[in-house]
Amino acid sequence: MNRSAWTRICVERHTGLVSRNFFFIGIILAASGLVSPPIALAGGLIFGFFVDHPFHSSAKQLSKFLLQVSVVGLGFGMDLREILRVGRSGFIYTAASISIALLAGWALGKFLKVQRTTSFLISAGTAICGGSAIAAVAPITEASEEEMAVSLGTVFVLNSIALLAFPAIGTLLHMTQSQFGLWAALAIHDTSSVVGATAKYGALALAVGTTVKLARALWIVPLSVGTAIARKSKARIQWPWFILFFCLAAIANTYIKAFDPVYPVLRHLGIIGLTVTLYLIGTGLSKATLRQVGLRPLLQGILLWGIVAVGSLTLIHRGWIHL
Repeated sequence: MNRSAWTRICVERHTGLVSRNFFFIGIILAASGLVSPPIALAGGLIFGFFVDHPFHSSAKQLSKFLLQVSVVGLGFGMDLREILRVGRSGFIYTAASISIALLAGWALGKFLKVQRTTSFLISAGTAICGGSAIAAVAPITEASEEEMAVSLGTVFVLNSIALLAFPAIGTLLHMTQSQFGLWAALAIHDTSSVVGATAKYGALALAVGTTVKLARALWIVPLSVGTAIARKSKARIQWPWFILFFCLAAIANTYIKAFDPVYPVLRHLGIIGLTVTLYLIGTGLSKATLRQVGLRPLLQGILLWGIVAVGSLTLIHRGWIHL
């Protein structure tokens, strides 16, 4: 082995060691409780853009698991009676916004000539709950890895923007916590980003946003069934079981008072888990991701998201929809 090859190997090993160290330092800080969820996301984004990710696939799997566990942990801070009240009030808004988003997404996909499956995945992710909805319907549509990557990348980019921009917009417009929680649940793609944005805005916003968003996520089931029937697919439908455990946690918090001292601890662990999740999500966004998404799918995602976000904000701000 010549000297230049040996030097290159040493440099690569050193670079890999540095990137791993930065990655784990970020996780430790996110789990320490010293940084807020938006700051954790920002740190992850900086890592993703400027450092080669040493554990890309593992971090993606861990973030999905942590999100579900964290949502269950947040359930220990929820009152079931409030969940049922908000869920009933938000049902009509959720059904209407999902229908409008799917129709608008179909029309935009046709207009922009986005590949059919990619267009449907972006529309489903925007309409219901981002990456979870895409992951649920992708096997049914027999989507390729490239179509999955483009759809997830589009939703992921917009999620990151929403998490940082929505609290600032809500503050600028003097939205109440209830208004902001409803808007975030209707207009932000992923559950993790809804929880992150509303947690920054306030406790009531977090309760409203999480409840409406999880009720919205249940629409994965009818959408998956409808897609399977339309496509005549026999693919296995992925059920959002973590929502059931969230409800069980809320039941325990509401009615089983013997464990009251434990519930705040579990809720705090849920918040820490969410913070780590957002950091991991941020590390997955890179320059390569943006290049892979492409212009047309990204444009479809932006326009569709704009329709949903601006439309729901206008209706909420004018008091036409409320909880």
